[in-house]
Amino acid sequence: MDAPSNQSPGQGGPIVRNVIFDLGGVVLEWNPDQILSRFQKDPDLRSRLRQALFGHADWHLFDRGSLTEDEVIDRMHARMGRPRGELIAIVDAVRESLIEKPDTLKLIRELHQRAIPLYCLSNMPASIYAHLRIRHAFWDLFRGIVISGQVRMVKPEPQVFAHLLQRFNLQAAESIFIDDLPVNIEAARRAGLHTILFRDAAQCRDELGTVLTI
Repeated sequence: MDAPSNQSPGQGGPIVRNVIFDLGGVVLEWNPDQILSRFQKDPDLRSRLRQALFGHADWHLFDRGSLTEDEVIDRMHARMGRPRGELIAIVDAVRESLIEKPDTLKLIRELHQRAIPLYCLSNMPASIYAHLRIRHAFWDLFRGIVISGQVRMVKPEPQVFAHLLQRFNLQAAESIFIDDLPVNIEAARRAGLHTILFRDAAQCRDELGTVLTI
């Protein structure tokens, strides 16, 4: 957390009223190497496959909502020459791998029980989010959710943070954003949000404890 700008109320700093969570890597498991290990056993080749899939601009366009699932699979097939069936299976594996992180969900439920306003801001394709909406039951814990594939904006672009704040009438100085990627944390700070770089639920709880009573 950015200590200079995240003073606790007792120190005369701003009161943090709202907590905003990322999904993948924070609320849900996200381990691309584990996903791809089903399809490629060699670590070096798996690393190259990861970069060619999730590190390519096509996947970012999928996250943004600029490409449908069928379109991104068609592009990967044409670009990589891998069987289309394998690529479909990889996207399905991504969907199925996004399981709940129990410790984070416990923390979220604690915050919810204390009536702390909770929000979600995640980079995620719309088709994968639609699957997760059916699969998981924690969505009602959030007062508002922004998914990149639905709004056609992605982190770390400043526009998506501005959209979240405006859509739910939040003040950046009264809100704290939790994400596992430093690039997104830096963008959130530039947008005026307080931040926590997520490592695990225990560390996140400890850092929230400096600005919230939980």
